[in-house]
Amino acid sequence: MADPALVELAISSDGDEAARARALRLLGFAADLPVHVVAVRSQLPLGRIGSLVCRARPVKAAPLADVGVILATTVDRALFPAGVRAGIGAADSPDRSWQQARTALRFTTPREPVVRHTDLGALALLAEVPRETARDNADVAAIARIAHDGEDMETLDTYCATGSLRRAADLLHLHHSSVARRLEQISKTLDIDLTAPTGLTRVRLALTAWRLLDD
Repeated sequence: MADPALVELAISSDGDEAARARALRLLGFAADLPVHVVAVRSQLPLGRIGSLVCRARPVKAAPLADVGVILATTVDRALFPAGVRAGIGAADSPDRSWQQARTALRFTTPREPVVRHTDLGALALLAEVPRETARDNADVAAIARIAHDGEDMETLDTYCATGSLRRAADLLHLHHSSVARRLEQISKTLDIDLTAPTGLTRVRLALTAWRLLDD
């Protein structure tokens, strides 16, 4: 664990480069070392998470407002323990990496609890859409109308993740005809053809945008 004030100074976009470099040096990071910033939500101790995902040193962690912060020279996403939500920023500059990590954290789901900002690509643009604009979109509003139905949402999420009726049926432990009937009804409710490539793209984007509303 590290001094939260030093960590905040290292990742702040308001500070100057000299102050940031001094904070990183005091935290144990040499000037020539890359620094990834990770935004974390978990009930587990931050220090334990940091030591698991970064076997190399140095690695520092501290709570900051409602989010845990980990600074590390390397980050292995496969080593995050169960129950942890984490967004990983790129190692360009700590302040930019922090913003990327916070954005990536918003895209995490139970299915994908750890997200690297570099893997989001154009999807990261959805985080820039004002909430009111997203909420007023017809497709996002349609997702909101079925959000109370856990069965429909699980079916839709699994189908969007796989893009395959049979693969979704396997993951849901259902016969493909049962999943097909569910998707047909969901399509009617959303007024989107889920069997068409354009329809599937629309629903994937709308589902992601809807999730971002509650972050």
